[in-house]
Amino acid sequence: MKNILLNYIVQKFLKTFVVMVLFFYSFGIILNLFEEIEFFKNLDVNILKPLVLTSVYIPSLIIKILPFIIFISSMWFVLKIRNNRDLLTLKIFGFSNIKIFFILALTSFLIGWLILLLINPITSSMAKYYEKTKSSYSRDIDHLVTVNKNGLWIKENLRNRQRIISSEKLEKSILFNIKIFHFDENFNLEEKIVAKQANIENNTWYLKDVLIFSDIDDVTKTLEFKDYQIESIYNYEKITNLFKNFDTMSFLDLILKREKLINNGYNNIFLDQSLHTLLSLPFFLMLMTAIASILTLNTLKKSDNLKFIIVGLIVIVLVFYFKDLSIALGQTDRIPLILSIWAPIIALSLFTFIGILQINEK
Repeated sequence: MKNILLNYIVQKFLKTFVVMVLFFYSFGIILNLFEEIEFFKNLDVNILKPLVLTSVYIPSLIIKILPFIIFISSMWFVLKIRNNRDLLTLKIFGFSNIKIFFILALTSFLIGWLILLLINPITSSMAKYYEKTKSSYSRDIDHLVTVNKNGLWIKENLRNRQRIISSEKLEKSILFNIKIFHFDENFNLEEKIVAKQANIENNTWYLKDVLIFSDIDDVTKTLEFKDYQIESIYNYEKITNLFKNFDTMSFLDLILKREKLINNGYNNIFLDQSLHTLLSLPFFLMLMTAIASILTLNTLKKSDNLKFIIVGLIVIVLVFYFKDLSIALGQTDRIPLILSIWAPIIALSLFTFIGILQINEK
C-alpha cells in the first residue's frame, strides 16, 4: 500500500509539473510570437518562420524560470491533495509531513538533474539555431563578430571602406597576434596591419609592435610603429557581451568542452558563472519545492487558495530579487562570483531547515 501511495504522490506531482510547464510554454509562445512577427514583417519569409523560431526559443526561457514553475507546481499539488482530503488519507497510512516533504523535494532534485543532462543539451542546440537564424535576417549583418577554430574574427563597415580583423586569442581586454585588413568599396585590399597585441578596453584600440603594409603605385610600402591607434565600433565589453548568450551552451559543453571554449575566446569568469548557475539548478528546484511544501503542509484544513497564491507570489518576488541582487554583487566584485551564485541556495537552505522542524511537529 505504501508503494502505491508513493507512486501516487510522485505521479500526481509530475503530472502537475508537466501541466504547469505546458501552460507556461503556451503562454510564452503567444507572447513571443508577436515579437517575431514584428521582426519579420518587412522580410520575405514563410509565415511559419516566426512560429518555428518562437517554438525553439521558449524552451530555453522555460529553463530560466523553472524554479518559479516548480514552486507553483508544488504549492498547487499540496493544496489540491489537502483540499480533497487525500493528505489526510496519506497520513492515516503513515505518510507524515516530513516524509511527503522529502518525497517532493527529492523528486524536484532529480528533475533538475534530468533537465541538465538530457533536456539542456537539446534546448541549447535549439537556442543556437534560433540565434543563427535571427542573425541571418538581421539588418545589422554588415557588422559581424564570430569565433571559430582559427580565433576571433570581426567585420566592420567603415565610411567608404571595410575592415576585417582576425586575432588568435582574446584574454581580458587584450587581443593577441592581430591582423587587420582594410578594403575599398570594391573590396580591393588597401592596407594590412599586423600587431602583436591590442588593448581594446575602449573604442580606441591601442596596438603594440605594429607593421603596416600598403600598396602605393604598385609598390608595397612597410611602416613600423611601436604604438598605433585605430577607432572601432567594438570594445571589449561589446564583444564579450555578444558571446554571453547563456542559452547556447549546455551543461555538458561547459564541462567537456571548457578548454575549447576558452581557446575560442570565451571569458573564463563567464564560463564559471554559467557552469555554477546551471549546477545550482537542481538545488534551487529542490529548495523552491521545499518552501512551497512548508507553506502549505502546516494544516489539514481546507483553505482559500487565493491567500496562498498571494503569499506564493510574494515569496517568488523576494527569492528572485535576492538572487539577482546576489549575482549583481558578484559581477561587480563586491563578493566572489561563485559565492554570489550559491549564496541564495545557502540562505534558502537555512530557511528550509527551520521550516522542516515546524511542519514535522504537525
